[in-house]
Formats: sequence, structure tokens, C-alpha cells
Amino acid sequence: MPTTTMPGHGKNLMLAAGPTAFALTGMLLQIPAHPAAGWCAATAVWMVLWWISEAVPLAATSLLPLVLFPFLGIMGGKETASAYVNPVIFLFIGGFLVAIAMQRWNLHRRIALFLLLRSAGSPRRMLLGFMAATALLSMWISNTATTMMMVPIALAVLTSLKSGPDERNGRHLAVAMLLGIAYAASIGGIATLVGTPPNLSLARILSISFPDAPELAFNQWMVLALPISLAFFIVAFLLLSHRYLAASHAPIDIGAIRDEMHHLGPIGGPEVRVAAVFVLLALLWLFRADLHFGSHVLHGWAHLMPEPTFINDGVVAIFMALWLFLLPGDAKHGRLLDSQAFRDIPWDIVLLFGGGFALATGIRDSGLALWIAEQSSGLATLPPVVIVSLLCLGITFMTELTSNTATAETMLPIVAAVAVALGIHPLLLMIPATISCSLAFMLPVATPPNAIVFGSGRLHVRDMVRTGLVLNLVGVLLVTLGVITLGPLAFDTDFWHLPPWARLN
Repeated sequence: MPTTTMPGHGKNLMLAAGPTAFALTGMLLQIPAHPAAGWCAATAVWMVLWWISEAVPLAATSLLPLVLFPFLGIMGGKETASAYVNPVIFLFIGGFLVAIAMQRWNLHRRIALFLLLRSAGSPRRMLLGFMAATALLSMWISNTATTMMMVPIALAVLTSLKSGPDERNGRHLAVAMLLGIAYAASIGGIATLVGTPPNLSLARILSISFPDAPELAFNQWMVLALPISLAFFIVAFLLLSHRYLAASHAPIDIGAIRDEMHHLGPIGGPEVRVAAVFVLLALLWLFRADLHFGSHVLHGWAHLMPEPTFINDGVVAIFMALWLFLLPGDAKHGRLLDSQAFRDIPWDIVLLFGGGFALATGIRDSGLALWIAEQSSGLATLPPVVIVSLLCLGITFMTELTSNTATAETMLPIVAAVAVALGIHPLLLMIPATISCSLAFMLPVATPPNAIVFGSGRLHVRDMVRTGLVLNLVGVLLVTLGVITLGPLAFDTDFWHLPPWARLN
């Protein structure tokens, strides 16, 4: 999530604006057919204002439904609280525990350094190496943690750069490498269901908005999102390479990378065991659910279980994470993970998820989703491709200023209702909206990776804006084309018509 730059007086203003807007919206938005819908919309406005400004911590804002919904007659306290604990939360916790183990035993660093050594040579190859390592790791662990690890390595390489008197080429390489790391972290995150929080938000909000909808499986997401991520990665690399390295022939001294690898020493037993858990988890995720290839179906391993529908990706994540507390580490640390791992889990993100899920449930149960759908019927005159493109464009630039997770939690229930009003498959709009939440490249506050590389002091805002604007627009095109062409294949369904389960009560 982005680090806010709003000054103290601005936060104080937004602190008062939240409840004020809540009161005004609730009083002015009267929907006779759905009396609670206006107050649910008012709650959403309050949460959005505080999420955008971070007037209070994001997690604290996420607790508002627990108080407001029961008092306003939207949902009972028991039902609201249950929205905060669900299978997606455990998918996040299990995946994050595996990521913590990778970081604790430096497996992620070894993977990154290995890839960087294989890409040593010209500036372009080095840029490709840094971006590839960052994107690969960000598919599985926090893009913030990945960027925090990669930036010091990049700075060490840049410090030892033998660029001679041509400082301009040296600065161009620095800009390319740092922007490449930030962009690759976001691009890699969209490739897997656990790569970035908005993807998990989609999985849960889909089931909240449409209780009868099929589960959004890990392998289905990868069939769609991995090609989009790869295409975006190639575009980002070519753009940075052309813009900053076209005339650069500066030799690269990879001594800093060799020193880092030497400092790690030979790979040890704990790293091997963590790697085994990680690889097995990825394979179990990929092959749990059925994969459809036209008329052919590759059945997942869950069919071997007594009740295949009882097994979801969250169950798999917790199953493999538990092994990390059983397998030995070394003499100093005991097992691969201990109780400290639970203190390292970002519980504020868990609460942010929960608040968004509670809001989505309230939007559905209060009748607000149905009212939004009724008001959106006029959009049916536009071609769906245009609607998808405009949606991607709007959310991409909205995320430049707000938390990508908060944007997803707020917008996805609304987007689901709009899809019903238009008579098209909800995923045709919900997936592009989700992916667009992670594709903001222009401003330092847009994403944590952007903020981290900007904090290195080697970049100017204009560097990010000039390149990021192009990538934002390219992202709209790639996401739109990718979802329209790959979506029906990945989910084995017709995206142009409303499925039987997509009904708002």
C-alpha cells in the first residue's frame, strides 16, 4: 500500500470529512425500495475517504462496518464479524508464512542473486536480470519485501559501475534499473492469485456478490494473468531499454553481486527444505482444480479426495505452511518457522481484507448492489470492449493516489452490480478492474515499490511520470485484450452473456 504524503492538516480535514460525508450521504440518498442501501453507501463513502487519506490507519478504518452495520440495520454484528474470517484470509496467511520462511532462510536472496549472475554483461542484460528476478519473486512473496531486497543490490552494482567520464549514461542506467525493479514487482504480482492483495480480494468478493458462482481457482487465474504479466513485462523492459539504455555501453562490474553470493555461502539444508515446501505448494495450487482445454478436461488431484469441493486453495496453503513449523531448521533457530512468524504477518492487511469483505456483503444485503445495477442500465448502449477499457483507465489512474487493496475492496462490488445490469459475465469487468488496481506506475505514492525506489534518491518524479504514463496506457490495452481473448479459455465460459448464477437479490 502506498505511503501517504498528505500533510497533517490535510489528514485532520479528512478526519472530519469522513463522518460528515457519511451523514450527508445517508440523509440525502433515500432509496424507498431498499431503506438500508443509502446508509450502506454512506458507510462506503466514509471508508473511502479515510482509506484515501489514511487519516487513521487503514486497518482501523476497516473496522467501521463492525460498528456501523449493526446500528444502521444493515447487517447483524454476528454476520458482519463473520465476513472478516473466510477462506481467502487463510490463503493469504498460508502463502505469507511460506514467504516469511523464504525470507528468513534467504532463499529469495539466493534465487535473485543466481538470476542476476546469469544475466551479467551489458546494461540491457543486467536490467533484464534485475527485472526478471524481481517479477519472479513478486509472484509469490510481497512485492514490497522483494523491492526492499532488490534495491540495495542494485545500488551496490551502480556504485561499482565503471562508467568512466560518461556520467549521463551512468544515471540513465540507474533510472532504468530502479524503475525496472519497481515496475517488475507490480507486474509480477498480477501473475498469481497470491501475488498481490487485490487478486485475493476478487476471489472473495466474487463469492460474496454471487454465492452460487464457481470458485476462482489458482490455476484458472494463472492461465489468464500469466500471459498478460509476461506481455507487460516485455513491454516494460523494451520501453526502459529504449528510453534509457539506447546509447549506453557502460561495462558492468558484477563484483558486488558475487560478494553477496559469496556471503550467503553454499546452500544449506534449511534452504532446500523451504524450497521443497514452496515448490510443492505451487504444484498443489496449480493442479488442484480441473483445467479445461476446449473439450478436454485435465482433472485436478482434489478429485482423489472424498469430497473434492471441500478442498480449496486456502486449505492447501495452510497444509503446506504447517510443515514449516515441523521441519528442522538449524541448531540456532530450531525449526524452519517459530512463533515469531505469526508476529511478522501483516495483520493490518488481514483487517483491510475483512473490512472490504464486510462492505461487499453489506452492499449486497442492503440492496445497494441492486440499486446500482438499475442505475447502470444506460451503459448497455456501449460496446463491452469500450466499457472494459474505460474501467481499466479509470481504476489505473485512481490507484495512483489510493491503496490498491482499498480500491479493489471498494470498487469490485460496484463493478459486479454493473456487470449484471449490462447482462455480461461479472468476471469480464471484475478481472480487469482487479488487475488495473496493481498497474499504477506514474507516482511515488502509487505503490510501495514506487515509493521504495524513489526513496533511493536516484530518481526524479518526472522520470516516473514520463515512463509511467506510457505504461499506464499500455496496461489498459493489454489488460483489455488479455481478458477478452484469454478469459473465456481460462474459465471455460462465455464472457458475453450473464451466467445463471449471476443474480442480485
